[in-house]
Amino acid sequence: MNVIVIGAGVVGVSTAWYLRQAGCDVTVVERHAAPAEEASYANAGQISPGYAAPWAAPGVPLKAIKWLLSRHAPLRIRPDHSLFQLSWMARMLANCTPTAYARNKSRMVALAEYSRDELRRLRHTLGLQYEARSLGTLQVLRTAPQLAAARRDADLLAGLGVPHALLGVDELAEVEPALARVAHKLVGALHLPNDETGDCRLFTERLAQHAAAAGVVFRYLTEVEQLVVTQGRIREVLLDDGEVFTPDAVVLAAGCTSRALARELGLSLPIYPVKGYSLTLPLADPQSAPRSTVLDETYKIALTRFDARLRVGGMAELAGYDHALDPRRVATLRMVAGDLFPDATDPQQGQAWTGLRPMTPDGAPLVCGTPLRNLFLNTGHGTLGWTMACGSAHVLADLVLGRAPQIDVSGLSLTRYRRTPQAVPQPQGGSRPAHA
Repeated sequence: MNVIVIGAGVVGVSTAWYLRQAGCDVTVVERHAAPAEEASYANAGQISPGYAAPWAAPGVPLKAIKWLLSRHAPLRIRPDHSLFQLSWMARMLANCTPTAYARNKSRMVALAEYSRDELRRLRHTLGLQYEARSLGTLQVLRTAPQLAAARRDADLLAGLGVPHALLGVDELAEVEPALARVAHKLVGALHLPNDETGDCRLFTERLAQHAAAAGVVFRYLTEVEQLVVTQGRIREVLLDDGEVFTPDAVVLAAGCTSRALARELGLSLPIYPVKGYSLTLPLADPQSAPRSTVLDETYKIALTRFDARLRVGGMAELAGYDHALDPRRVATLRMVAGDLFPDATDPQQGQAWTGLRPMTPDGAPLVCGTPLRNLFLNTGHGTLGWTMACGSAHVLADLVLGRAPQIDVSGLSLTRYRRTPQAVPQPQGGSRPAHA
């Protein structure tokens, strides 16, 4: 089976790997010169199934109003003058109910847990080195309402069988010793011991090397000029260099670009570019830095330990396809790093970055077939692209080959956004090679 994967971020590269391992002939088309050049480039560095949760949550609408007046608000909204932004926000607000939150979180956690286990198998099989750590996530809480919300989340996690622990202030230093000196600023924490960390860009680059060695063809600095549809399937993929492919299947894993590509095919994907920021700082005193990831619930900022660096990332802006680096947002990252770990780094140093994360209104990604019989989606992972990448890729490979995925993926289909859900026909592709 010949498969074209559009996009070489962590989701696209992982998809290409699993498809190749299933016996497919795979070509990855990427407009940049290397893998992981967009949302995977300098993200927060978390593999966090325990913290997988939608931004659409009870209480968020009221918080969003308060954040409008806050200098260090985790969410900013700037009108992009499109009806799509308004409709996307309306859909997100509709998911801010306890019932919707519980449903969406359960879908996300199930995929994220499966993905974390797949990542571990992949790391063991290939011996991948990407500054990985397996010491969990510590979500630190500064207020009593945050502690109450963490208790509710703990109940959901218990129901899903996810290991976790609610910690008092006097227990924080047992998990993150460097927090001892700032414990007076906190009221407790939620510890998720099975979460992991690492450099997503490094992981993606090294997995791409293995994929290429296994026979995956990467076409960098190349864009899709046109997807030609006849009789309900993609017959040809035209590239901007003049080459034409006649694929058995096409996988759209192009992050925020996925919506524009799908729109040309008559498909409306509910994916909005949510802008995030990161700051990578060299460690000045490793003993004063976190051992793993500390997530500040107030500012929605993660501080992740690499070997000799601290990655500080997070926040969300709804501002269209704006790639400008706002110094005020970078200042918030510096503030949080200095507030929680004052001696770990020189917060005036470091490399700032911003990227666009493809997010759905309910938080769960689109990992599914489409009404076009040989077009598949693997996109819309929001802030959890790396967390869900390997699991999504395995699921997608199963769907392309007509196999039943190992987890329930009914809630990851595009049909959930239809008023009257309909069955999406699963692509059968063309003839398969003998080794498929």
